[in-house]
Amino acid sequence: MTIPGDVYDRLAAVEADNARLRRRLDEVGVSDHLRHALRDTVALLRAVMRRSAETASDVESYVAHLEGRLDSLMRMRARTDAFGEADLHLLVSEELMFHLVREGERAFIEGPALRLRPGAAQVLALAIHELASNAVEHGALDEASGTVDVCWQMEKGNAAPVLVLVWTERGGHIDSEAPVRRGFGREVLETMLAYELGARTEMAFDPTGLRFTLRLPFTQRIGRYATEEASVAAEDVSEPNAGLIGER
Repeated sequence: MTIPGDVYDRLAAVEADNARLRRRLDEVGVSDHLRHALRDTVALLRAVMRRSAETASDVESYVAHLEGRLDSLMRMRARTDAFGEADLHLLVSEELMFHLVREGERAFIEGPALRLRPGAAQVLALAIHELASNAVEHGALDEASGTVDVCWQMEKGNAAPVLVLVWTERGGHIDSEAPVRRGFGREVLETMLAYELGARTEMAFDPTGLRFTLRLPFTQRIGRYATEEASVAAEDVSEPNAGLIGER
């Protein structure tokens, strides 16, 4: 796609604003932790803007998809706590609700209460947005009869428990073959999650609908259990067969 000059001008303006913001933070003595978090956010935004432009087929789709991706990150930020952490259940339910897919009606969401660290929350918010957008545009949520299940649990891992999240679509418009063209959405799901978080992903285009599986080592860098009681349960995962998902 040929990107018109005004779009490049907007990208340049955003980067200039980011540079001014970094200088201002240096002047007022912002902590290293906050500066690092800002740098990560700016880097992600820059990557989203540029890769969205490179993979879009026309200006209209570029603008529409870029706005949706940025909005998903802003929704995540709006729901974070004082430490910048985000609740995984809320992250999923609000993204689906943005597409008018209500939990308990066309969406079933289940899993232990988890809090995600800022960096991990940003990347996962973007991944959930890509799944939801694809389901609405091309998948099960394209029709009123379609539904989606989003479930997660812990498996025993070598150095840390492994978060296993499964997104399953049923009904609606079904495309049983993987699309040939690799867009930014698939790049997020197949490359960014692996590069940024060390996750392993699998995408299956079954006759009944899309099934996406994420396996992510749940280290302290990624997140924590939401309650002290659940934290004890996390330690129990190290015991044989404690709180594990059954073999698949």
